[in-house]
Amino acid sequence: MNYHSEKLKSGLYLVATPLGSARDITLRALDVLFSCDAIAAEDTRSMRKLLNIHNIPINDRPLLSYNDCNGDQVRPKIFEWLDRNMAVAYASDAGMPLIADPGYQLSKQAADRGFYVTSVPGASACITALTLSGLPTDRFFFEGFLPVTKEKRRNKLKELSNIHSTLIFYESPKRLIKMFDDLVAIMGENRRAVIARELTKKFEQIISGTLAELYAIIQKEQLKGELVVLLDRPISTGLTDTDVKAELSVALSKMTLKDASNFVAAAHGLSKRYVYNLALSMRNNL
Repeated sequence: MNYHSEKLKSGLYLVATPLGSARDITLRALDVLFSCDAIAAEDTRSMRKLLNIHNIPINDRPLLSYNDCNGDQVRPKIFEWLDRNMAVAYASDAGMPLIADPGYQLSKQAADRGFYVTSVPGASACITALTLSGLPTDRFFFEGFLPVTKEKRRNKLKELSNIHSTLIFYESPKRLIKMFDDLVAIMGENRRAVIARELTKKFEQIISGTLAELYAIIQKEQLKGELVVLLDRPISTGLTDTDVKAELSVALSKMTLKDASNFVAAAHGLSKRYVYNLALSMRNNL
């Protein structure tokens, strides 16, 4: 038996669960799941499976579904438990609660009401992917899921394009091509990137390359499973807008605006959109 019973203080326990391998769970997490008075889980089926694997009986303890769709209706019940001095464990579907997860409002409102809230840390997909990516780890920015619509997604990427940190995103397989279409357009073809999929599972895969190279791969092969996309920090070219405009001036004397923009962008690993907008401003000011 990998767990032991303990008398838990009344409060909300944010319990990290495995990404894939059921053994990637801490002993403390098992203790809390065994000893708590009630459990709220993003996916109750996954939670029951995890408890069964580790031989933790649910007995007559409440196991409540808590997710994006029912959060407003379920939170009052959890606060009722906390009012009754119960120890309540909350777990997301996989990984660390509150990271791209519906538990934020639960945690915030519990703390606002004066309840004890603590973390039982463990696996996290964004950190696991970062450690495997080969990209700089000294500074990173976690964005999570990008907006669904193209316009909002591209506007968000423009905001992020010059952040001098490794960027980390979550994405679904169905939206991956649309995401990379926008990444290439906004960030440029030559920015280094990584796709990490099925972390800690049997078919774990880390794919590295430029955005253009990864875009070509996903157009030929549909990647499945849970995905983390990471981008290297911006390529430092040392070029100012004035430098780029000087090169554009020469290119525009021989090419169309679009071709000149693509030529200069490719030569320096710059975003096509950035160079095109500079070329457009030059033409409009003539």
